[in-house]
Amino acid sequence: MASAGAAALARALLAWALVALPPALPQPCGHRRVVERDARFNTTYADWVGADLLNSYAFNHSVQRNRTEGVRVSVNVLSDHKDLPVLFVVRQKEAVVSFQVPLILRGLYQRKYAYQEVSRTLCQPQTKAEVETQHFYVDVSTLALNASYQLRVTRVENFVLRTSERFSFNATAAQPQYFKYEFPEGVDSVIVKVTSAMAFPCSVISIQDILCPVYDLDNNVAFIGMYQTMTKKAAITVQKKDFPSNSFYVVVVVKTEDEACGGALPYYPLSKDASPDEPVDQHNRQKMLEVMVSPAITSEAYVSSMLFCLGIFLSFYVLTMVIACWESCRQQKRKGLLAAMDSPSLDTGHSRSIPSSFLGHAPYDSYGYGSFGECCAPSLACLPVGGRPCPPRLAVLAGNGSSSSAEGVTDSMGSAEVPYGYVGQEQFKRRTPFAPMRPLSIAMGERSLENVAGRPRLDSLSSVEEDDYDTLADIDYDKNVIRTKQYLCVADLARKDKRVLRKKYQIYFWNIATIAVFYALPVIQLVITYQTVVNVTGNQDICYYNFLCAHPLGNLSAFNNILSNLGYVLLGLLFLLIILQREISYNRALMRNDTHALECGIPKHFGLFYAMGTALMMEGLLSACYHVCPNYTNFQFDTSFMYMIAGLCMLKLYQKRHPDINASAYSAYACLALVIFFSVVGVVFGKGNTAFWIVFSVIHIVATLLLSTQLYYMGRWKLDSGILRRILHVLYTDCVRQCSGPMYVDRMVLLVMGNIINWSLAAYGLIVRPNDFASYLLVIGICNLLLYFAFYIIMKLRSGERIKLIPLLCIIGTSVVWGFALFFFFQGLSTWQKTPAESREHNRDCILLDFFDDHDIWHFLSSIAMFGSFLVLLTLDDDLDCVQRDKIYVF
Repeated sequence: MASAGAAALARALLAWALVALPPALPQPCGHRRVVERDARFNTTYADWVGADLLNSYAFNHSVQRNRTEGVRVSVNVLSDHKDLPVLFVVRQKEAVVSFQVPLILRGLYQRKYAYQEVSRTLCQPQTKAEVETQHFYVDVSTLALNASYQLRVTRVENFVLRTSERFSFNATAAQPQYFKYEFPEGVDSVIVKVTSAMAFPCSVISIQDILCPVYDLDNNVAFIGMYQTMTKKAAITVQKKDFPSNSFYVVVVVKTEDEACGGALPYYPLSKDASPDEPVDQHNRQKMLEVMVSPAITSEAYVSSMLFCLGIFLSFYVLTMVIACWESCRQQKRKGLLAAMDSPSLDTGHSRSIPSSFLGHAPYDSYGYGSFGECCAPSLACLPVGGRPCPPRLAVLAGNGSSSSAEGVTDSMGSAEVPYGYVGQEQFKRRTPFAPMRPLSIAMGERSLENVAGRPRLDSLSSVEEDDYDTLADIDYDKNVIRTKQYLCVADLARKDKRVLRKKYQIYFWNIATIAVFYALPVIQLVITYQTVVNVTGNQDICYYNFLCAHPLGNLSAFNNILSNLGYVLLGLLFLLIILQREISYNRALMRNDTHALECGIPKHFGLFYAMGTALMMEGLLSACYHVCPNYTNFQFDTSFMYMIAGLCMLKLYQKRHPDINASAYSAYACLALVIFFSVVGVVFGKGNTAFWIVFSVIHIVATLLLSTQLYYMGRWKLDSGILRRILHVLYTDCVRQCSGPMYVDRMVLLVMGNIINWSLAAYGLIVRPNDFASYLLVIGICNLLLYFAFYIIMKLRSGERIKLIPLLCIIGTSVVWGFALFFFFQGLSTWQKTPAESREHNRDCILLDFFDDHDIWHFLSSIAMFGSFLVLLTLDDDLDCVQRDKIYVF
């Protein structure tokens, strides 16, 4: 009885389970029928297939060993069975290709796109016989009850691309195209160029080895080979050594969406009844393209281009040697003339007078900077320069033990009423070797030549600390008085011990050398990793090259962009050698206790010059690293030392006439580090970020105001809790009680102009919010440098000084070269502010030796222009080498 009840319960459960099961798929009635038929090319077969029917089409064709023909299978499913697609399987000798129709391809966010018409090119197996007949089969099946379709198999015309011949074709996402190219004899590399008149739909160009299967769909084209996205232009350089079969496939795939090329995402319709996973029919998403394969440059072109690059910059070394030899010969002739003037005349027994043609100009050794015993007449005191007289010193600190109160105010050339300008020979007579030397005193320091000559000038610096530079006993007391005078002379700001200042400015060089090592090593490691990723993955969208002029060498994809940076390194090294020679000459003059080296001209400090030369070399190295794989994440490598060069040039200009109060290396590099920090933050977070631009603009304006105050008051102010009270007091006394102009008019003009420019740049950044923040920051630095440089030259001429021939030629030549350099810079061959595909629209062919593009010429010209700019800074004040420092004005 129990067993009968259990059996009834089991039957009830089984009946319930059968009722609850979902409807089963249609089952074939009996065995599935297979219909085989022979088929021919270029014939359209309209047929149907069902769950109990499988169609098989047999094709055969002759394959020749020396001739490759492409075979293309095109299908169109007329029935609408999205859940039960029709499956097509192509069985070949060495490969099997299968695809379903509707073909479902996925886009961004897993969106689905369905295609009813599909065309695929079959991979062609190799044959060893002269002629071979090969068979392949197309099987059609489905689980639907009835699905109608059309099938057509054709031969592909122009399947093998010819060298330097254009070929046009159409492609869609479900109908990709690929073609074969075979390297001709004697051609080791080619460049594959694909163009289109229409930017969208977005497409992908891939270079793949002759292997089966060929990856020619949007979801697998990136699996092997090299590839890049494309709108209107694409170019890939292919080397023969990378393909053992001496041939490759050019694959063109149209993407399902345009987002990868910078286009907008398509509208994705969703209705209340439709499933979110429902595929979308994109209808006719088609693109017409044109492909051409042309030979790339030969190895001889590489050699000639490298020799050309070396020749250009080594010629500057030769030119420097020629000028140095010419100046040396000129100085030897001048020494001989001076010796002849010192020897007594045979007729009279008296010394000969110096010809007026010799004393009519201030002699100067342009590449022997510091050899004052050779470039200035040994018996002449320093000469005054035209302009306003430097006011005589007053013994304002009498009774406090200061050196300025203990000595009288003397001047070897007389009082301030002496006429200014270079004094002619009628005012001087050459003294005999036995004549006593006239005493010479310098402004503010009142150190006599005897005191100066009594100690060696190159004492050991080992015991000198940088914070020990205030060596005068009264410096803390009287510098407030000195630096707030209305008219300052260089002697007022050159009172500190030269040994200490030399040590202070040497720190600039050692610090930047240390920074360079620690900065460059990880950069080199990173860009090598970038290049390795590009080579391994084949993804050429990682780096923003000018692909129409990117010549590979070894593992480097664009060797020409790296080679063109050689000028920065070679010219930076040449500048360091020039500075070394000048420092050696200057030190020799100090060892001789030469009057002009000790007390005349702009004080000579070479540490900043060494730092500038090192920065120029590092700019070349880091620019080369950036061009190994240029993109937005490593653009800071290319600009970091540009910021440093701009900052060091401004510091050097300021140091020329403010040697005692120039910024220390630590504070200067700290500020530059802050600039680079903002550059990185701006590149990463600044694009379209309003909050960032507000914060940066406020910091920019505040920093400008603080720096302006520092420069105007020569550092004699304090930023503390009483700053507001003092500002209000100054405004009240100078603007309310009495309307008085600024005490330092020249400085005020410079700072007002600087604030106008910087405030305008801050407003521009806040309003426009440019995408390229690093370049925007560089523009700020360059604008301030140019403003200060123009102010310096104007004030130099206004003060009665002159610009000698060599710096004048450097200024003119450098300005012309900068103009041409900027022209090539703004050609814009690529930009990482856009997608890689959009960036390639700006690509252009090579314009120099079929090897260098516009940006390479920018590298050539800008390195020459920077070198010329450094020479301008080096030689600009050479006219003051024989002028007393208390006759040289500070501005």
